[in-house]
Amino acid sequence: MMRFAVLLMGFLAAFGFARGAGAQEQAWLQIEAQPSLAGAEERAQAYAALFPDTAGFQLNSGWYAVVLGPYSPAAAAGQLVSLKRENLIPADSFISDGAAHIQQFWPIGASVPELVPELVPVEPVADPAIAAVPELAPELAPEPDETASEARRGEAALDRDAREDLQEALRWYGFYTSAIDGAFGPGTRTSMAAWQSAGGFEPTGVLTSRQRATLISNFAADQAEFGFETVTEAEAGIEITLPMSLVAFDHYEPPFVHFNAKGGSNLRVILISEPGDSATLAGLYDVLQTLAVVPANGARQLDAQSFTISGVGDSVESYAYAAAKGGQIKGYMVIWNPGDAARMARILPVLQASFRPAGDKALDPGLVALDAGTRAGLLAGLEVRRPIASASGFFLDASGRVLTTAATVASCREITIEGSIPATVAFTDVAGGYAVLTPQTPVAPPAVAQFQNAAPRVGAGIMVSGYSYGEKLSAPVLTFGTFEADSGLAGEPGIGRLAAPVLPGDVGGPVVDKSGAVLGMLLPDALGAAKTLPKGVAFFASGTAILARLAAAGITPASAARSDVATPDALNAAALGMTVLVSCWE
Repeated sequence: MMRFAVLLMGFLAAFGFARGAGAQEQAWLQIEAQPSLAGAEERAQAYAALFPDTAGFQLNSGWYAVVLGPYSPAAAAGQLVSLKRENLIPADSFISDGAAHIQQFWPIGASVPELVPELVPVEPVADPAIAAVPELAPELAPEPDETASEARRGEAALDRDAREDLQEALRWYGFYTSAIDGAFGPGTRTSMAAWQSAGGFEPTGVLTSRQRATLISNFAADQAEFGFETVTEAEAGIEITLPMSLVAFDHYEPPFVHFNAKGGSNLRVILISEPGDSATLAGLYDVLQTLAVVPANGARQLDAQSFTISGVGDSVESYAYAAAKGGQIKGYMVIWNPGDAARMARILPVLQASFRPAGDKALDPGLVALDAGTRAGLLAGLEVRRPIASASGFFLDASGRVLTTAATVASCREITIEGSIPATVAFTDVAGGYAVLTPQTPVAPPAVAQFQNAAPRVGAGIMVSGYSYGEKLSAPVLTFGTFEADSGLAGEPGIGRLAAPVLPGDVGGPVVDKSGAVLGMLLPDALGAAKTLPKGVAFFASGTAILARLAAAGITPASAARSDVATPDALNAAALGMTVLVSCWE
């Protein structure tokens, strides 16, 4: 920051932004540039409803600029920071001294000369250095205050730090992506030309003195707005540049260092540091995706040495990176409001470019004591992402299609099976009360349903396999009971009744006999909602009814090959192997 401040003051003093009190200096905030007069007038009218000091000028490039002002240079810098912070002007707005303004077109009726229909042509200036840059015009039009030769001479006088500062500023605004080396090669020239075009200047690929001052002054204003500082977190062994005007250190909760939002910024940065190898990295990758601040949508990638996760949601967005090296895991996670996308487009690249492990120390897992309750419900202070509803289902075939209740998936924005596998509804039978899900990634079911063709005798032992406690347990459980009837309480066909101490999480799970064959699917207790039924009474959709309805939809699950009693191990493998956790997400 000090280096940029010194450079900025030098530019301002040298090129007219910081003259003495007796000078009539002016500064403007350029907020848009349009290629046509009609478009510029329309945009100026829109801004004028909010800003009385809106003005419009034709530029010497032929474009039309919408500006605010004029202000003193100091007032312009303050306005730029303030209006950007409040998201009232575009993120790429910048300070201009008006040197490129030719004619004023807004406010309409301003006492200025008529707009010139054409720009006065300028003699072309050949320059081998610029002519060699791809896609740049061989003929350069100098600015009125400085010729192309003068611009090149001024550029040649810059020291390495000043040249690197210009590359940093171009990268900050998204025009430059290569190394910061102070060498103005084709990549830097192309980025300069792109910046000039965006600002309504002639895209020569060589910045004039005034353009360099404008670029650096706006970059410095952004730096001041976000308060970037290089933070060396000794306990975590991490160095990173953070926007300290927007975040502040809050606390340690291994493996995380929390920097929470400051001044209502809605921005959080969490540093990641722990001992570990590639297996630890893979585990962290899985765990982070269970957090509420990491929406399921968004690109993500894991390899043996590192991972990235982008979470994109309506109410929160996030980005996480971590890498394993030398027995340590180091990384960071950034969390923000989706409405701050323009601001994050300027902040996130700084974090990504500046992050690096520092030293051989990782955050001590025992640095802060966490009680059992905190560890059970939170991940180091971060709330785990939880579904709005969980139930059970079971595999119908080797492709991984799953049968569950229609009520479970009726109002889900997102559906997963087995915790993390995305699935979609392929078929719903409202009358029968069930739905068929199709996984969106390949699944290899440990077992699939084999439907029993005949109902068991009344009083026969049966089992319900299901996730009784939802996602709290990592595997389904068997609940034992007895078969009571092959119809509903009012004689409804296609419904069976059983007596078993089932729980809501078991709904949608398979009801199986002692051979492991499927008798049907456990239904919600809505059938008994009109009256209070004795505890343990439950209902299931019979297998014969399910098969008939699935056949009409072109789905033909397997039938049971035998009916003899299975061994306990075989019964567990069949019933538990086919059972699936079905989760419904907002």
